[in-house]
Amino acid sequence: MPAETTQTAPVAAEARHHIAFFRQSGWLMIANVGSGAMMYAVHLLNKKIPPEQYGIFGVLLAVAMFVPNLPLQMVFAQQTAQALAMDRRRELAGMIRLAWLGTFALCLLLGIGTFIWQKDILTGWQINNPADLWITVLVVLFSFWLPMFWGVLQGQQDFLWLGWSNILNGVGRLGVASFLVLALGAYAGGMMLGVLLGLVVGVGIAVWQTRSLWSLSAQPFDWRSLLKQITPLMLGFGAVQFLFTADTMFVKAYFSGDDAAFYVSAGTLSRALMWLVVPLATVMFPKIVHSVARSEKSNLLGMVLLGTGLLAAGGALGLTILGPWIIRLIYSKDYVSVAAAVLPWYAWAMVPLSLAYALINNLLARSQFRIVPVLLLLAVAYGVALTRFHDTQITVLKTLGVFNLLLLGASTWFTLRSPKPEPEARA
Repeated sequence: MPAETTQTAPVAAEARHHIAFFRQSGWLMIANVGSGAMMYAVHLLNKKIPPEQYGIFGVLLAVAMFVPNLPLQMVFAQQTAQALAMDRRRELAGMIRLAWLGTFALCLLLGIGTFIWQKDILTGWQINNPADLWITVLVVLFSFWLPMFWGVLQGQQDFLWLGWSNILNGVGRLGVASFLVLALGAYAGGMMLGVLLGLVVGVGIAVWQTRSLWSLSAQPFDWRSLLKQITPLMLGFGAVQFLFTADTMFVKAYFSGDDAAFYVSAGTLSRALMWLVVPLATVMFPKIVHSVARSEKSNLLGMVLLGTGLLAAGGALGLTILGPWIIRLIYSKDYVSVAAAVLPWYAWAMVPLSLAYALINNLLARSQFRIVPVLLLLAVAYGVALTRFHDTQITVLKTLGVFNLLLLGASTWFTLRSPKPEPEARA
């Protein structure tokens, strides 16, 4: 009987871990889909504003997306999970407060640069109202702070409040933007103001729920050791974010305002696939960091890959079949012909990116950073390729798809060649 109990105890513990993982992932999927639906509903306001104004909104939103929010969140998730596993909370508090102040100083410099080159920016991006630009500067500031504190929530595995912060961010964005556009006749600037106030709500919740960590009296931390950990994380996830967001800004530069608006509509629908699959990697990442810090075994990657593949491929198939109907339902009739043709290419380009994202989360959570130079090389090559291959929007998406496949191939190769954890001894 004791031997049987010894054998079944690890199995029962593993089952509990799997149940908790799927419960947490499921909640974040609900939160992501709910928040994403509200954020997407903001785009329904395109019917109430001119197409060129919607194009401006798309490019300003892409600027905010270009903030390294993914690298920031993953750095803070990794540092928080590691600090909690090794009881270094006071060092973490000092790092959080320093980063908080540093991002404010960075955005202050951004504001100064915007003031100096305002005319050139307005001309290059075909923006008529300078207020739209200054609202975007504030959006960038809070776009730095949101992933920082979301990362702390993620690292301490407080997925409940991570989900609520996400949902209420969407509520604020949709509510304010709808009121300003529908009631006051605002255009792109009003929609960006909705984005800003939604971010303020999301940041406020995350800051409050993490106060037990960042409010501690700080202790000095080892700068060199910290930089060795966070630099490859910033560079690796930054390269992934570039592959995810850069196409919108390139399209805005190379195509007319109306064509850019059609492209943004297809991109918004296709990126919604990530709302479904990202929660799996979000829950996996701090658990792996925690396991590595304590030299424990983790076998979550297989489940995450299976779930990611099924969700991403199913979503892409659904958009391919139902895309024209969805676009006709959500957007005006002017969008249907162009956006419907672009949508299948965009949706299927997201599938290899989704799988690669899960693999890269696993590698970087384990501090296996050999893939980072390859990620940077792919990002640079992708940027160069977009400057050369942009005769049509389909060409841009073919370029995106090719580089996402290369990203998946590289992440798979490094995963297969990564050191295998030692099997746990059984009593």
